[in-house]
Amino acid sequence: MIGLLLGRLELSRESGEALTRQLTNQLRALITGGRLRPGQSLPSSRTLARSLNVSRNTVSFAIEQLTAEGYLSTSQGRRPVVVAGASLVSGKAPSRRAENRGIEGLVSGWARNLHHTGWPPIYRARPRAFQPGFADEREFPHDTWGRCSRRAASSALLRPDRSHNYPALQEALLQHLAEHRGIKAMPHQIIVMPSAQAGIALIAKVMIDAGDTAWIESPGYGGAFAALQAVGATVAGVPVDDAGMTIVDRKDLPRIIFITPSHQYPTGHLMPVGRRLELLRFAETAGASIIEDDYDGEFHYEARPVAALQGLTHYERVFYLGTFSKSMFADIRVGYVIAPEDLVRTFEFAQRHLGLVVTITMQAALAEFIGTGSYVAHVRRMTRLYRARRDRLLQALAAEVGDRLAIDVPAGGMQLLARCRTSTNDRALCARLLDAGVITRPLSSMTFHNTRERGLFLGFAAWNEAEIDAAARVISRNVR
Repeated sequence: MIGLLLGRLELSRESGEALTRQLTNQLRALITGGRLRPGQSLPSSRTLARSLNVSRNTVSFAIEQLTAEGYLSTSQGRRPVVVAGASLVSGKAPSRRAENRGIEGLVSGWARNLHHTGWPPIYRARPRAFQPGFADEREFPHDTWGRCSRRAASSALLRPDRSHNYPALQEALLQHLAEHRGIKAMPHQIIVMPSAQAGIALIAKVMIDAGDTAWIESPGYGGAFAALQAVGATVAGVPVDDAGMTIVDRKDLPRIIFITPSHQYPTGHLMPVGRRLELLRFAETAGASIIEDDYDGEFHYEARPVAALQGLTHYERVFYLGTFSKSMFADIRVGYVIAPEDLVRTFEFAQRHLGLVVTITMQAALAEFIGTGSYVAHVRRMTRLYRARRDRLLQALAAEVGDRLAIDVPAGGMQLLARCRTSTNDRALCARLLDAGVITRPLSSMTFHNTRERGLFLGFAAWNEAEIDAAARVISRNVR
């Protein structure tokens, strides 16, 4: 059994794809193709790891993934067993029509565009250092949130308002944003979404026609690139400098501009007021809309945060985008868009049509959490904690790989960029780190213009000092 199985498994360390992913995909293919039959047992993870010359963690993670997908059954003390019904083999030859139609011929142009972006990156279900974008759920006041949630659930039948955007949340959130981010709006302009990514997709669908030009920072956020390209936009990566997006001497006038001015994604640089005003003047002259993604703008470490772009201007084509998944915890899955006054009704129609709604119970719990001051208290405490973790990561990287990585020190936020000092395949490096138990994101995957810059995007917010130190040592062993 082992020899037959090993003969069908070919893992390559040079492909740039993580060994765990290779092993998972190949085992899945053997099961669905009928090479591994229902009831058949796999070797133990220890035996398979030794035979393939990989770590036991690599095999264990592949087995865990296939078990979660329903291909394998595992139990304490027993080897993994192929589940009945997991094979796709039916004994019938595929029809000629099925043979001639690949995925490109089956799905819509919108779905094909999503496939071509390669976003989002796929990681294991369990987050690990230094996976970007995660808050530390261990530090969240779950008891307080639980009380808010229970009261919201118990009073659900007493709420006469059944609108998709809960007025109490709109009012509490706007009061917070006006005080802390300088937002200028009315409560009804807040469109509550299942996530910030859903907000980007909604703006793209409402504001972009196929063939329109969209600008995105480069390096920048791949989720925005995917959402804009999926609706048919011609997406241009505009290089950034230390002050943000550079707009000098460009001839391709955009319909929409996506920026992250509070902490540029991924460099962490703050766009100064002068560059903000320059960008606003350009957008107004060009008739372009701006998406201001303030994804982790709650966390500033060096000084009081600069007011949001949206609050600096009379220009009514700035969409302000925010999320609670960074400031609270990832699984909350709530974001919001502040839409221009004259587009609110259109956005509400589009929101309902696409089903991009959040339960009123969740919105009511959030309204109480914000309104009672619990949200601000949590953000202040996490700001102190995350600053200490940023500094700890800076120290650890300087000690371990300071000669090989140059660090962009962010003034806030939850992640930082470490640039490779030498010519390095950062995608292959991230694959090696993934196999070693550390999750990072390659800079090259976030770059949308021609450049040789390479690096690692590292999240620090969700990991304590011991986890940061251990993961930094893993990076040191793998960066060449």
